[in-house]
Amino acid sequence: MNITIAPSVYDRIPDFKAGIIQYEHITVSDSPQMLKGRLRLFQEQLHFDLMDKKVTDYGTIQDWRRLFKTLGSDPNRYRPSAEALYRRIAKQQFLDPVHSAVDMNTFLSLQYGIPLGLYDADKIKGDVLLAVGDETDTYEGINNRVNTLADIPVTKDSRGAFGSPYVDSKRTAVTAGTVNALHVFYFSPSMEPAEGQQLLQAAGTMFTQISGGEFEARVLYLDRG
Repeated sequence: MNITIAPSVYDRIPDFKAGIIQYEHITVSDSPQMLKGRLRLFQEQLHFDLMDKKVTDYGTIQDWRRLFKTLGSDPNRYRPSAEALYRRIAKQQFLDPVHSAVDMNTFLSLQYGIPLGLYDADKIKGDVLLAVGDETDTYEGINNRVNTLADIPVTKDSRGAFGSPYVDSKRTAVTAGTVNALHVFYFSPSMEPAEGQQLLQAAGTMFTQISGGEFEARVLYLDRG
């Protein structure tokens, strides 16, 4: 599977970066109590932090709101997924466990404050392109709505868009039957590639400690060297 960022993205966001982790031979199951406990504790701690500060005070949240605006999307209408999670937790609407893969994805998104997408790699057709969406990029999302992704970064294959930092599609959702997965980290443009690579290695290690399997990680960015 070849995974690239469209040149048109760099035309509009020269510092755009994405982290890619490809997992093989994972096992998706009920989350162990350790992960459930860490996810709950992190949400409780974040809730207390948000009693004294605004969601938009976080640098990574600011970065993604700014990126959406640059692309022409209204971040108050289409909230980046990490911001949506933070706003839920500010209201004490904590997320319940789903399964090991989704729970780890949620934990990592909360920890790093950035949108993440986790996809069943065997449901992806052909190569993957990260691009800027237009009116033709639509899908039924995990929010149970048909979403139009104009002016929002999208992740697409030969069948069309299947992911974004706004909401992911049902088509490529990870389930208990998933054995190979693609993890996309929608980094803040300000993050340095070396820092991103370290983050990916740490995240991949945490993920495979829970779900088993192996992983390969890399950062996609415009190399001006």
